[in-house]
Amino acid sequence: MTVTETSPPIRWGILGTARIATKVGRAIHRSRGAVLAAVASRDKSRAQAWIARHTRDTSAANDTQAFLDPDTRVAACGSYLALLENQNIDAVYIPLPPSLHCEWTCLAARYGKHVLCEKPLAMDLAEAQQMSNACAAAGRQLMDGVMWAHHERTGAMREIIRSGALGSLRRVTAGFTNGATLRPDDIRFQREMGGGALGDLGWYCVGALSWAFDELPERVFATARYEQDVDRNLSALLWFRDGRMAAFDCGFDVVWRKWFEIAGTQGTIVCDDFVNPWDAAKARFWVHDNKGQGTQHLAADCVQEVRMIENFCDAVRSGELNPAWPAAALATQKVCDALDQSARTQTVVDLK
Repeated sequence: MTVTETSPPIRWGILGTARIATKVGRAIHRSRGAVLAAVASRDKSRAQAWIARHTRDTSAANDTQAFLDPDTRVAACGSYLALLENQNIDAVYIPLPPSLHCEWTCLAARYGKHVLCEKPLAMDLAEAQQMSNACAAAGRQLMDGVMWAHHERTGAMREIIRSGALGSLRRVTAGFTNGATLRPDDIRFQREMGGGALGDLGWYCVGALSWAFDELPERVFATARYEQDVDRNLSALLWFRDGRMAAFDCGFDVVWRKWFEIAGTQGTIVCDDFVNPWDAAKARFWVHDNKGQGTQHLAADCVQEVRMIENFCDAVRSGELNPAWPAAALATQKVCDALDQSARTQTVVDLK
């Protein structure tokens, strides 16, 4: 369904006030056909403070954190359940730790809410499948919060792959590291909360490899460096059918990198910032032919988190669930589970 001036907006609630909630909350506020209606925290005062912090002060010269208009009405809820019980909410965004994703996604579906859930989708494939089943049974959309998949640049790269310009795809290589300085009590260092570089960063690489080849690997191998029983850095090899291969690394202890190369028999695509553009107004990638001649491609100005929210709202408004989104998240979860098993046992894991 096309959004018109008379189309009712999709009313969003956010469960939690994690840092990423600011980015997605801003995207909801700026998206066509969407409105941020409620924010929940286990402490209502934190929800109120979050709303106040992001409401514009017209007297302030540089209010960089604020994006809500002063007349915007956003309800503050003192519990996640109170937000789910609000019948004026159509969809929820869940930026909670991965260990809480299954519980609150299933509850949200039970209360009739569509769910956009942060990645990694779940602690393991069994939980991810439970979440997908709960949303499907309730007739509610489920999507993981992988923003790059919604950028116009991603579609442009897909068209080049499908055109055959690269020849037969043979290898995909990726890296996502962020040079993060993490405190020992950061949830990314707590395995029981779903921490680790694989779920936090490698999730994007696994999704990119599967996206490029348009299928899952047949077997995988990974090795990792651990701290507090959490993978601080992980490197992986993935074997696909017909002799094709992929490799990636992810980690908290290497400088900021977020690139991939897709190599075929006749050319390559190189994107040095696939997770999110270094410059949002200049999303670029390069195509190199078999003589080394490179051509830079620029995508139209696109804010990928806004496009993600708009795509989600369009699916909700249409009344027809898009099964591709939960299917992609389940596939990524399956590969990540296999890679985690491989790294901890130092064995090749078969996915067939």
